[in-house]
Amino acid sequence: MKNFLTAIAVASVLVSCSKKETTPSSEKADSTKIVDSINAARTKINDSIRSKNHFKDFSGTHQFTHNSIKNPGSVHFEKIKGEADHYNIKGDIRSGKSYVHINGFMAVVSDRHMNFTGNISESVAESENGKLYVRQGTKTFMSKDGGKTYRLQDMVNGSGFVEYIDIHF
Repeated sequence: MKNFLTAIAVASVLVSCSKKETTPSSEKADSTKIVDSINAARTKINDSIRSKNHFKDFSGTHQFTHNSIKNPGSVHFEKIKGEADHYNIKGDIRSGKSYVHINGFMAVVSDRHMNFTGNISESVAESENGKLYVRQGTKTFMSKDGGKTYRLQDMVNGSGFVEYIDIHF
């Protein structure tokens, strides 16, 4: 019985380890052509996604206000061609000796948030006799009223007072 079990074990090892014959496929596709076609399709899809706005189009001129300057100003949003939800913006508010200038790049990142990168310079007569204060870098504008008004979230000026700089749509 032991010999019989040993013979079955040896036979099964020989059968399982035998080299199976494979037939080469003459119809094998070139993998680089497949990968290139997939990459081309992905690029086309990505480009179409990148150029469409995901949020409302803000192109045009809009009201720009500062709580310490009585007259409103304007800010112009110019859509960057080929980029979704990205704008070059430029504008100012002026009243007497007081002013606010804004110049830079705006990226709309959600229905309620815009990220501004650039400069916001201001000289407000009521604040340290019009001392120049400049905000540089990336700042967030946020809306709490469904996108009608976006307020700068860096609200404390160089004098330590809170001020409201808003863009109205």
